[in-house]
Amino acid sequence: MTAEGVDGDLKIFTGNAHPALAREICDQLGVTLGAADVRRFADGEAYCHIQENIRGTDVFVIQPTCPPVDSNLLELLVMLDAFKRSSAARVTAVLPYYGYARQDRKDKPRVPITAKLVADLLTAAGASRILAMDLHAPAIQGFFDIPVDHLFAAPVLIEHVARMELKNLVVVAPDAGGVERARAYAKRLDASLAIIDKRRGEKNEPQVMHVIGEVEKKTCLIVDDMVDTAGTLVGTVQALTKSGATAIYGCFTHAVLSGPAIERIRKMEMSQTVVTNSIPLEAARAKAGRVTVLSVAGLLSEAIRRIHTNSSVSSLFV
Repeated sequence: MTAEGVDGDLKIFTGNAHPALAREICDQLGVTLGAADVRRFADGEAYCHIQENIRGTDVFVIQPTCPPVDSNLLELLVMLDAFKRSSAARVTAVLPYYGYARQDRKDKPRVPITAKLVADLLTAAGASRILAMDLHAPAIQGFFDIPVDHLFAAPVLIEHVARMELKNLVVVAPDAGGVERARAYAKRLDASLAIIDKRRGEKNEPQVMHVIGEVEKKTCLIVDDMVDTAGTLVGTVQALTKSGATAIYGCFTHAVLSGPAIERIRKMEMSQTVVTNSIPLEAARAKAGRVTVLSVAGLLSEAIRRIHTNSSVSSLFV
């Protein structure tokens, strides 16, 4: 299996995690979605049968490892093994959302580094390249011994925010770990920067302490890579409101939205919550939480085209 210089046809396949995104990417590229039977046996075992010849082709498998994470991950691994054994020239695993990314270090004794384990599994299963978007920790790229192309949803989100022409804008990092991301948004939007000083109490529950930066009588844009249970978001909005913010918006790449997240967002004093479709979100749930969903299919399709033609991917973000 060659890692570079693939001359074969471009073929795109998908599992069951997010077929709508895969079809949208295919439409952007003008190719037909590859035929594959990906299903479960009665006992729950994952099964994959590729229903067309892929010998010598450049294969891209689109599968975010979103909830149910374990099920979608195993399905991806089974698919990668099938492509490897079917003599594809190169197999690129396209993960719009990389599950287990938050377990990227030993933050306490006797815990795993599961993000590294997942990287090893993907490589062993047959991936010769990874295409990911907004990894929770950029250092995860170093967990792989194969090439990793790391995309950012920032161009899509920033374009949306810029069209709103928000006045007195300040970009807010919900914790110290998100400062670099928030600074990049602030630079592109010509806005100031604020940081939430957050501590975690018992049971890992976030406790917002105070706001670092000037937000009084300003429009705040909270920027983060994901929104999961929205617990941190609730505390951040409360802190900004108490500090005198006049309007609050939120931009998040990955809409994990577990448990009470939609209800929490619906009740919050936020003008708009913007996410991407890196993870499938039902229209009814999005409407219930007043969530605006932007598509990253154009960004992913252009990255796939450039990888296939051995062109620069990084120049997408210059």
